[in-house]
Amino acid sequence: MSIHPSSIIHPSSKIDTSVEIGPFCTIGEDVEIASGTKIVSHAVLKGPTKIGKNNLIYQFCTIGDDTPDKKFHGEKTRLEIGDGNTFREGVTIHRGTIQDNSVTSIGSNNLFMPFAHVAHDCIVGNDNVFANLAALAGHVEVGNNVTIGGITTVHQYCKLGDFCFAGMNSSITMDVPAFVKVASDPARVVGINSVGMSRKDISDESISHIKKAYKLVYRKGLKIDEALEQLKALLKSSNEPLIAIFIKSIEVSERGILR
Repeated sequence: MSIHPSSIIHPSSKIDTSVEIGPFCTIGEDVEIASGTKIVSHAVLKGPTKIGKNNLIYQFCTIGDDTPDKKFHGEKTRLEIGDGNTFREGVTIHRGTIQDNSVTSIGSNNLFMPFAHVAHDCIVGNDNVFANLAALAGHVEVGNNVTIGGITTVHQYCKLGDFCFAGMNSSITMDVPAFVKVASDPARVVGINSVGMSRKDISDESISHIKKAYKLVYRKGLKIDEALEQLKALLKSSNEPLIAIFIKSIEVSERGILR
């Protein structure tokens, strides 16, 4: 284990012997850090927090701190982080609250650019990109392969489906279905994220099916229930699994989808 002598490590923390901790870091009580993780410098990690393998945490990050939410009164809630994430300068991530499931959850292989923020009780999947100053309010759910542009804010309890894309300086106050691209303040739907899908080697045929599904929801003037009926018929005729993901992202919406 490589720990710079200027760093302060709580004796209850559990740190793998391969972890590197640079200068002026503070590792608090009930923090677990798995193998291969590197903390560059000047970072604060508080617990209970569990961090997986091969994460990279840059200077001035605060990971696992108490939420400033007024309903939080010091309860022992958790933060759980997967593997292979990068947290650039000044990223802040707060633990959960007992009013939800007591946990904030970050998956694997996510990139958090400088000063991104994940509030209490958020659930973030895998392979997502948070650009500079992207911020999630409490209880937000983010799927997989999502891109959130710089200076974009997401209202509490919103859900962002797989492969959706939010342009820079967007203000999101409703759910964004899978594969949908939004932009502006307030956010409005501007198409599908075909570029992001192509970059993940999704076939042209599958992208074509998603375009058809998108048109049923956004171009035909149908009510949501009517659109869902036609989407299910399209799923049956095409046997395209991505349409099932699109349908589910609409059905689970509680705030309503951006349209």
